[in-house]
Amino acid sequence: MITDNKVVTLNYTLRENGPDGLLIENTYEGNALEFIFGNTSMMPSFESQIEGLEEGSSFAFKITSEDAYGDINPNAVVELELNIFKVHDRVDYDVIKIGNSVPMQDSNGNRMDGKVIELSDTHVKMDFNHPLAGKDLYFEGEIINVREAMEDELSHGHCHSHGDHDHSHGHDEGGCGCGSGCGCH
Repeated sequence: MITDNKVVTLNYTLRENGPDGLLIENTYEGNALEFIFGNTSMMPSFESQIEGLEEGSSFAFKITSEDAYGDINPNAVVELELNIFKVHDRVDYDVIKIGNSVPMQDSNGNRMDGKVIELSDTHVKMDFNHPLAGKDLYFEGEIINVREAMEDELSHGHCHSHGDHDHSHGHDEGGCGCGSGCGCH
């Protein structure tokens, strides 16, 4: 049964708004999500929907935008001077182009991704809202496995698939693996 400190492996499809909405992600093709339940790596609203389920259980639920990634924040759309993107006195327009997501850091060193939405000769307008902000999410899936987390998994705060892992490649922050972070916190 899914309770705190259990490793949960599940598959799901994620759609916008409801069962017939736009497909955002499908983990059924070898990308099952694995996480430690209750360690704050997943959205609380996602965890509350699967708490108590057992291996083999199916689920289907909607999470409103307020309980997922919030509403779109107009203050998260900013205009930056193009010259901050220069490396060796040139801008790489293969990276800085409309629609691309560019990793950035705020003044405190926190990493965040900004999507380029406008480009001029002097400025870049970027949207730092989460890609799923303002969207209601609909999850449908099944619980594949539930097991006790090992002590080293609990101390590291993440799962060690198949009993081994490599910290040099980073670790899953509890997201879905799609880059939009559907289930991540």
